[in-house]
Amino acid sequence: MGNNRTIILDGGMGRQLARIGAPFRMPEWSALALIEAPDLVERAHAQFIAGGAEVITTNSYSILPHQIGKDYFKSNGCRLADLAGRLARSAADKAGRKVKVAGSIPPPFGSYQPNKFDADCAPAILDILITGLAQHVDVWLIETQSSTAEAHTALKAAARFPRPIWVSYTLKDEAGRTEPAELRSGEPVADAVRATVQWGAQAVLFNCSQPEVMAAAVSAGVEALRAIGRGDVRIGVYANTFEPEPPSDAAYAGISEMRADVSPQRYLAFVEQWLASGASIVGGCCGIGPEHIAEIAEYLRSTATQPKRVAIPSHEELQHDVCVVCRA
Repeated sequence: MGNNRTIILDGGMGRQLARIGAPFRMPEWSALALIEAPDLVERAHAQFIAGGAEVITTNSYSILPHQIGKDYFKSNGCRLADLAGRLARSAADKAGRKVKVAGSIPPPFGSYQPNKFDADCAPAILDILITGLAQHVDVWLIETQSSTAEAHTALKAAARFPRPIWVSYTLKDEAGRTEPAELRSGEPVADAVRATVQWGAQAVLFNCSQPEVMAAAVSAGVEALRAIGRGDVRIGVYANTFEPEPPSDAAYAGISEMRADVSPQRYLAFVEQWLASGASIVGGCCGIGPEHIAEIAEYLRSTATQPKRVAIPSHEELQHDVCVVCRA
């Protein structure tokens, strides 16, 4: 692949907030800290930056009607998204080095549930989030998408505020899975990568799935890009540490248990597999903390595979594009 400069992402914001004492419960998840303890959100960002993250992700994943309530989302969603963006931008600006901010655009009707996606209602939800985040972010991260339909709708919504767009899919990852890599919708990874690139994404990633299933997805994605001559598009991975769970249609039934066997050193072994398979963006999702990111950063430094910073347009370069339509 043409992109050999490895970019280091941050880790899982929700679990890190819980670790440092932020209010954390269902259904609000990580949005509760924005409402009750925003200082801890910036602290969590700073911890990932200290670990070596070059791109941090806004704490906007749970600013959704089914998590904070429809009425509260309608009246406060844009304000909370703006706050999430400002906190990430503040942490990045204090880093003492170049750190980019990725605006998290989540699946609007719940993680892992492609059957609940409503293409008619999604744009209004996404527009509130994107509007609130836009003035603060350097790149859009459309993440944990279970289907290409979810991703395509978000891509079109994000286009109103032009930024580089990264799309990240979550994969089928049942324990003992041996089938080819698929999205949770059942779509083959190769088909999803080709479609996503056609829609304008600059990177395709895989996240919030077991680390064991990611290498196959990277290989499928790399081969799909090679076949269409798109070596300019990056492939990335940020896995979770959830215990394997059966497929479920129940939205947010509880807080998932975390594996005890994914130490920073073991997670790094997975990262090495992904890099060898062609990934050039790596980080972590739920349960991956600053210590995991630090292990990745040290590995990349020690092996001299981490060159100069990624050339995402700077926040200042993007400001002339943005019309601020909401303020906290």
